[in-house]
Amino acid sequence: MTTTQNDTVVSLLGLVGLDASGEHPVLDALAIADHRYLRDLKINVGNVLNSSQTLTRKETTLLALSVAVNEKYQPLIDSLTALAKQEGASEVEVAETIACTSLLSTNNVFYRFRHFVGKDYYQQTQPGIRMSIMMNPVLGKEFFELMSLAVSAVNGCELCVRSHEESVLKHGATEARVFDAIRLASVIKGLITLL
Repeated sequence: MTTTQNDTVVSLLGLVGLDASGEHPVLDALAIADHRYLRDLKINVGNVLNSSQTLTRKETTLLALSVAVNEKYQPLIDSLTALAKQEGASEVEVAETIACTSLLSTNNVFYRFRHFVGKDYYQQTQPGIRMSIMMNPVLGKEFFELMSLAVSAVNGCELCVRSHEESVLKHGATEARVFDAIRLASVIKGLITLL
């Protein structure tokens, strides 16, 4: 691997606070092949984390953390937790991000099932899933809904995506903010695929 190829991997991992000295065989394979996608990925990750007109650095880091938690990639969970705290996130806000992700993973499975099957019994029966965290989130209702939307998009729950997109707009978000959050979630999901 040339110095330039290695620098691309180091720079990419540094954007999300990961140590480049660990093993990253897929990234290394792309670097050795001098694959242009690796450079694109580095640019994409940098853009979604650092260049948003609608999201603060703290918000981008917490949204990225929610995707890492959803995808169960512990090294990235650890590094993004540290980055979120550097950006001013409190322990409670980090914990709420993790809780939101867990709740949405639960809801995405349940509501995807309801939507896929479409039978009256399932549609009319109360879910019986407690969701008190959604009532008065520490992160604020608008951002909690935005995070819920991002996780739902990653998990492919059409009903949840539609519901959270409508809710987040009702709570004052712009479509540009929604777009930035979904683009961020998709890029971080793509990164995790290679880690």
